[in-house]
Amino acid sequence: MFPTHFSSRFLSPILMAAVLTLAIPAGGLVAQAGEFPSEPPAEPPADWGPVSINMEDVPYPFAVDYLEFEIFGKDVRKAYMDVEPSGTPNGQTVVLFHGAAYYAMYWEPTIESLRDQGFRVVAPDLLGWGRSSKPIIPYSLSLHAGNIERLLDHLGVEEAAIVGHSMGGMVATRFALMYPDRTTHMVMVNPIGVQDSRPGRAWQEPSPNLDYDLQEVYESRVAREQRVVMEWQPHFLEHVRIHYGFRQSPEWPRLSYVQSLNSYSRAIDTVVHDWPLIETKAAFLAGEEDGPNYPEYARDAVDLLPNAELVLWENIAHNPHLEIPEVFAEELIRFLESDPDVPVAEDGM
Repeated sequence: MFPTHFSSRFLSPILMAAVLTLAIPAGGLVAQAGEFPSEPPAEPPADWGPVSINMEDVPYPFAVDYLEFEIFGKDVRKAYMDVEPSGTPNGQTVVLFHGAAYYAMYWEPTIESLRDQGFRVVAPDLLGWGRSSKPIIPYSLSLHAGNIERLLDHLGVEEAAIVGHSMGGMVATRFALMYPDRTTHMVMVNPIGVQDSRPGRAWQEPSPNLDYDLQEVYESRVAREQRVVMEWQPHFLEHVRIHYGFRQSPEWPRLSYVQSLNSYSRAIDTVVHDWPLIETKAAFLAGEEDGPNYPEYARDAVDLLPNAELVLWENIAHNPHLEIPEVFAEELIRFLESDPDVPVAEDGM
């Protein structure tokens, strides 16, 4: 096992404000900050209506394409953004996996930074999320990883760097395990599943949540978005609006059932035992304020990975790519530009 790299970044409130101000790109979700109040209101705005569970009525920052295929006898389509470099192309492709509470479009700041440095970026909506189909099927981490290989085949991409946030970190891990010859770098961003939670977990039938109060839904989504960041920004309320709107969609029962199926599949799977088997050059990038003992769990994960480094940010929570997008992108790009054949120890990391 190669020695791991550990660094910690502390941002003062003044520096934090400067970083966040400079990091907001033109267009897309963050440009809507002026449309939202500085703090979440006590009640949802009166003009908040239903949102399609396939998010056709939610703007994405780049063109969305679809890959159509059949799985478990069902015709489905997988949505993705395939973004070409805006800077001089460097020949590298990066695939970004979103978390369970989100969708590909929230990667906008990271995509902008990567494409400026010459990367081609592929940001898919996993099956069951975003603009992708919502089939009732037996979901699993391996299924999601296999569908990404299908997408890379479709795009003619032989190998790529794989980056995943939250649940996406689990999918990135499983992809690197299943397809090592196609993975140049593997990056986990505040992944969940950092411990094996299966012992003592009883079986529970997945089922939709159809009994709820809209005010309670609103308050719980606000609380959730506040919990995953240390510094609230007005445009984060858009994520609340989207999930609140899902509950008003006539298709909510289907989405809720799909969410339940995916949630159960994550609960009975684990990637902890995948890590010692992954030789791919890896990085664990995370905010420290992601629940009790998260830095300890992150160090344990990196110790299990044969060829990995760790970067932790103080006073940052679950969504570093949204809280400190420029700082996050700088570390990510540094790692992705490193030679995949040179172990992290020899890199001096």
